Amino acid sequence: MKIRFYNARILTMTEGSPLFEGELWVEDDRILYVGDGKDLDGFYRRTGKECIAWDQEIDCAGNVLMPGFKDAHTHSAMVAMRSFADDMPLQEWLNTKIFPLEAKMTDQDNYDLTQLAILEYLTSGITAIFDMYLSPKDIARACIDMGMRCVQVSGLNKFGPALEVMEERFHQLNAMHPLVSYFMGVHAEYTCSKELLEDVSALIHKYKAPVFSHLSETKTETEECIARYGMTPPQFFDSLGLFDYGGGGYHCVYFTEEDMDLFAKKGLSVITNPGSNTKLASGIAPITRFLEKGINVGIGTDGASSNNCLDMFREMFLTTGLAKLHDNDASAVDADEVLRMATVNGAKAMGLTDCDVLAEGKKADIIMIDLHQPNMQPLNNITKNIVYSGSKQNVKLTMIDGKILYRDGKFLCCEDPEALYAKANEIIARLSGR
Repeated sequence: MKIRFYNARILTMTEGSPLFEGELWVEDDRILYVGDGKDLDGFYRRTGKECIAWDQEIDCAGNVLMPGFKDAHTHSAMVAMRSFADDMPLQEWLNTKIFPLEAKMTDQDNYDLTQLAILEYLTSGITAIFDMYLSPKDIARACIDMGMRCVQVSGLNKFGPALEVMEERFHQLNAMHPLVSYFMGVHAEYTCSKELLEDVSALIHKYKAPVFSHLSETKTETEECIARYGMTPPQFFDSLGLFDYGGGGYHCVYFTEEDMDLFAKKGLSVITNPGSNTKLASGIAPITRFLEKGINVGIGTDGASSNNCLDMFREMFLTTGLAKLHDNDASAVDADEVLRMATVNGAKAMGLTDCDVLAEGKKADIIMIDLHQPNMQPLNNITKNIVYSGSKQNVKLTMIDGKILYRDGKFLCCEDPEALYAKANEIIARLSGR
């Protein structure tokens, strides 16, 4: 499939490259050309290509083409619990509402609910997800069937699965399909025994693999870890060798300066989840300090049961807005930096180095932002408009792996969205006993 996008404003997200007017060509799953159209003779000489017969030509009408957003921490199938258990503290919310419901979920539930979540991701311009949830094979199957790019991470804890199962999934899912991959990980320090974490450390040393976990999400979690081991969660993980081959943490709200120095030294990633942390009153992550120390910071939505929507625009606004409030500094965490977190930085954390920017040879994971909407006018600063005033209404097109999956409000990867909605309502009714 050869697709030509023309009459576009292009934001490649490559370092130092400003927004420019031009066109972008896609061949199969890759970007064939991106530029202003003035260097096509050189392109033809360099590639040996001649006249291209296009399968589709799309007039962008001055709208923005940019890399898709990377949702660098989510629990897709938790869409079932959207608005089911709200206005509760984290631990009470988990132990009295979420964990009991999850214990009843079937593999098919996980598949169906992940597909529903994928529809929502597409409307938000999200082209890759970093998913930690139940029955990874079913998540992978849902993503393959819908065309979503998915990196999964294990949520191993004292309740399961067995260490051997995580190792088996590591092999199977990394060889399953080009759209899916799998990282080792644990749910959190407080849901794992020291002995289990030591076993995980031995396994990641066997494969020289990175590891991710919920980390220092709440004050209570951090204080209890210090009481148990005399160290914060990041320091405790590092003492066990869990970060010897990279990885990082989700949330990272209660990081000390020493924790940050550790992450900077080891090249670890922080994935901030401001919507979830705000709604659960967990706190505000010190984003400015992370950036000052050179830590790679990505953005995640977390699950729809804790933030209630899978919306990268809201997460971007909260990332910069809460940082300004936290620092009492309106200049803190510039919108352009936030846009980088939501694209390039998230891709780095997820190991998606082929999907980070728009450039020749990169994967064609592309979104189109509609500027012909009131919230994008006037065009004083387009990139800041995307972060400060953008919303899902501005996502005109979402392409993953060279395939258009969502365009002008229509899903091209799902024949009957209403059937998915009905299925989700059936599932939550059964799980909750309504």
